[in-house]
Amino acid sequence: MNARDRDGEGRARSARPRDGLGRPLAYGEPGVERQPEGVVRTPAETVVQAQRLLDAGMPFHAHEVFEDAWKSGPEADAPLWRALAQLAVGLTHAARGNAVGGARLLRRGAAALAGPGTGEDAGGGGPYGIDVPGLVRWARELAGRVEAGAVVDAAAEAPRLASPPDRPVPL
Repeated sequence: MNARDRDGEGRARSARPRDGLGRPLAYGEPGVERQPEGVVRTPAETVVQAQRLLDAGMPFHAHEVFEDAWKSGPEADAPLWRALAQLAVGLTHAARGNAVGGARLLRRGAAALAGPGTGEDAGGGGPYGIDVPGLVRWARELAGRVEAGAVVDAAAEAPRLASPPDRPVPL
């Protein structure tokens, strides 16, 4: 018999506690509260919540917020949220010491952000006030440092999602 944790609909869901970088801990150990799944937020709420988690050194949890946005929002926005989730997972892997996976996901997310339909190709900032060009630069620079052996502190390396203050923030 399989004793895997299941949700109410029978899907596998690990009930193990996790640390701030999403690593599973032993049952009974104190962990970080997980993000609820399937939360529908406005784009502005998504950016604010994800930034709060990134600033707290919890990029794994921020990726879950972006994942909710890409799965519940308009199809046209899915590439943006998916790319941001890749950046968050790349930062997660880098902070866990996985240089290869971290750099690969940071570059993949940067390439997706720099592509059509995500904001950078249109010039200026990005949709919902997201600083797409700044995030692309941040991800590529961090990927290079990670590959060169940099030790990554997720909170210290957290990117700024919003456009610089001198740019208008369209919502």
